[in-house]
Amino acid sequence: MRDALWRMPAGAQAEAVRAGEISAAELVDSHLERIAEVNPRVNAITQLMAERARTAAALTDRRRAAGELLGPLAGVPFTVKESTPVEGVATTFGVARFRDVVAPADALPVARLRAAGAIPIGHSNLPTLILAGMHTRSDLYGDTVNPWDPARTPGGSSGGDGVAVATGMAAFGLGNDSGGSVRIPAQFCGVAALKPTTGRFPADRRVLGPDDPGPASQMLVTDGPLARSVADLRCAYEVLAGTDPRDPAAVPVPLYGERLTGPVKVAVVADPGGHGVHPTVRAAVESAAAALRDAGYDVREVADVPRPDEALEAYERLTVTEFAPAWPLVRRLLGPGGDRYIAMAMEKTPPANADELVRLMGTWLNIRRSWAEFLEAYPLLLGPVFTEPQVEPGLESRDRAGRDLVANAMRLCSVTSFVGVPAVAVPTGVAGGLPSGVQIVGRAFREDLCLAAAQAVEDRLGVLTPIDPRPQAARTRA
Repeated sequence: MRDALWRMPAGAQAEAVRAGEISAAELVDSHLERIAEVNPRVNAITQLMAERARTAAALTDRRRAAGELLGPLAGVPFTVKESTPVEGVATTFGVARFRDVVAPADALPVARLRAAGAIPIGHSNLPTLILAGMHTRSDLYGDTVNPWDPARTPGGSSGGDGVAVATGMAAFGLGNDSGGSVRIPAQFCGVAALKPTTGRFPADRRVLGPDDPGPASQMLVTDGPLARSVADLRCAYEVLAGTDPRDPAAVPVPLYGERLTGPVKVAVVADPGGHGVHPTVRAAVESAAAALRDAGYDVREVADVPRPDEALEAYERLTVTEFAPAWPLVRRLLGPGGDRYIAMAMEKTPPANADELVRLMGTWLNIRRSWAEFLEAYPLLLGPVFTEPQVEPGLESRDRAGRDLVANAMRLCSVTSFVGVPAVAVPTGVAGGLPSGVQIVGRAFREDLCLAAAQAVEDRLGVLTPIDPRPQAARTRA
């Protein structure tokens, strides 16, 4: 066992530490050795916290030796996105200007994971300021490489976590998602991810100053874990959920809701909005649908999700409106080239004026109501994460056509973030040498239904990672 501790699922790692079968120090060292072997090839972990991790592991081992009860994630190493504070470490957002901005305290989700016994082992890469595009490339740390194929992006913005988990450098990663940022790296790297309901996990978005951000940043962004298995996602979910006085928007809702009567209905939409879906992505949705039918779910193809184009337009208008006042400063931080993705979005969608913003807030609530009614009839929705296979790095920032292709392909992620409902991304297999996957969307605060359905898919279609990075030649898109 000790020769490959990093290969073990997170739940099994914690169980072995609690039982004294392995030490937390051995577990951390196993991951550090894996990082030394793999990270130079993929550039996913940016700031390694080796000595901090060893110190935390030693404390865990002393507590176990003293007979103390250890937490559910005892000794388990995890990565933390460069935008999420870890006490005593710089929160750089991938920008050189923030290289020395050391966090005075852990972010709420980091603190919760630590309290459960998990150990931060490194910060992970992201697009510069989270805004430079979907591909994980930062001004400070460079490009992160997809371990399945260097010619394909690992996705983003939590791409560093996706790669670290997929290659076994960490048992799970802590990212965040406002339109696919944990789900897209999960699909592109062959792992699982959870985007929770807005308000399920407590957070404090005051990272760059004392003031709270606007409604889009408050309501669209959710922290979320990435892991190699659905069971490990569930472990992280149970730890991260809850309330905290620093987040008055966090809701005290039970982790597990009432059991539904009869077979759970699942609506299937392979092409949300009818804008096209690649055959390999459609095949992934069909495979997942077949797996759910085999598991006893009542799976039904439906015409479409509620108001997809209207929701996507409102999502883009709201985010641009909130972002516009800070754009001159942010553009300087992004630098030449790094600003192209947001600049194209702002050229396409002008900010709303005061009267338009008031109407937009009403539209937002109205679309959420439409989705609540839809999910009342169908407690689960099965659809694509990204309607295209993995694209080449930086396509979304290259030109208008690339930007539009990527924004269109992630449309179901954007819409479900806008609505605030939970979703689990789960792999379905390998197509053309690259991982494929789907997302299972659920009613608000019914992450348990999403996780159970994703588990049924995983049980039938398998787990794809950990893997070794593959030095493959560039491919042509299928």
